[in-house]
Amino acid sequence: MNDLCRLSASEAVERINQGEITSEALVRACLERVEEREPEVEAWVHLDAEYSLAQARERDRASNRGPVHGLPFAVKDIMDTADMPTGYGSPIYDGYRPRADAACVAMTRAAGGVLLGKTVTTEFASRHPGKTKNPHDPTHTPGGSSSGSAAAVGDFMAFMAFGTQTLGSVIRPASFCGCVGYKPSYGEVSTTGVKENTGSFDTVGLFGRAVEDLPLFRAAVTGEPVRPLGPVSVKGLRVGLCRTPLWDRAEDYTQALVEGAAAQLAKAGAAVSDLDLGGPFTDFETMGRRVSDYEIARALSWERTRHFDRLSEFQQGKMKDWPVVSYEEYREAERVMAACRAYLDGASEAFDVLLTPSATGEAPAGLDNTGDTSFNILATWTYAPCVTLPVFKGPAGLPVGLQLVGRRCRDHRLFETSRAVLAALSG
Repeated sequence: MNDLCRLSASEAVERINQGEITSEALVRACLERVEEREPEVEAWVHLDAEYSLAQARERDRASNRGPVHGLPFAVKDIMDTADMPTGYGSPIYDGYRPRADAACVAMTRAAGGVLLGKTVTTEFASRHPGKTKNPHDPTHTPGGSSSGSAAAVGDFMAFMAFGTQTLGSVIRPASFCGCVGYKPSYGEVSTTGVKENTGSFDTVGLFGRAVEDLPLFRAAVTGEPVRPLGPVSVKGLRVGLCRTPLWDRAEDYTQALVEGAAAQLAKAGAAVSDLDLGGPFTDFETMGRRVSDYEIARALSWERTRHFDRLSEFQQGKMKDWPVVSYEEYREAERVMAACRAYLDGASEAFDVLLTPSATGEAPAGLDNTGDTSFNILATWTYAPCVTLPVFKGPAGLPVGLQLVGRRCRDHRLFETSRAVLAALSG
């Protein structure tokens, strides 16, 4: 069974479609892995083995319902589920039972997916850590806020899992836990039924084990047919090495790994050049955080005004002097963000893909913080799609990802390019 749990989602679906394995066998493999590893990793907040098996048996009896038919998947506990508790990482919502699934959950189930359970999130998908540990070294953070989903996929407890990204909550934990992470173009996946953090940035994303998993997910949550990945040649690929204005925050080894990847792609025939961000990006980080501070304080108005004492000290500290950001400051920040998006949209026309770090380095030691988001905000706040590939190891032997940023609303092309880049770097 443990051999089955190590399949990628695309491999598992293919074997189901060929009649070689059953959905029930996949669920049992995941449950065995959870039983073995969960005491150390602590990725889950709710798991119902019998319910998962019942869903799988139903899928095995039924005709194929869609691109993820029979595939077990996990859901970050910031997303509503009608038949499982949803706690949003906060004691305020202990035992809360929504009446409906989040849109992404409902569509994945309609496409044949089997819901395994709910994974740990930080409080309201913010920065206060949950209980989850890094599956590669339990003394290190798994990242956040989608900590449980990244750890579950990275440790072979689930084939794919939903996360959300407002700053870096998919790409960073995927990098730390050694799996493929995908943050779609903003607005591509409905956030209905997902607890809002910052509406201007919140994006539903995915953790998987292979680039080939991503088109299945995209088809499931958009309702579009599965598009196969077409061939992309690295030779002639226009690659932009984007160090971003925050390059000095990356560890020396991370800088060397990213620059080395760019050099390797150039050797394979890619046209590699630097993309220096200027213009409105001077105040990009400051203005983006201003938008986030303004919106989360309002999104959590009920919790802030009625249950302030049950918020974490971290969240209390952010909201005690409400309003932290004035309406005029917020609108100014929104104008800067719009200018940055337009700038990057224009600059990106000269490139097929941008290379940048997925994180500053390996997962930091300790569990009291989830790591630095510096290299995730570019794609998130400009609404561009991005993928992190598990191609590197750091000095402590922990995973370090490489982030590829595509052009807005050209997510499938990013998948194809990512597969080509991964093959070139692996070779």
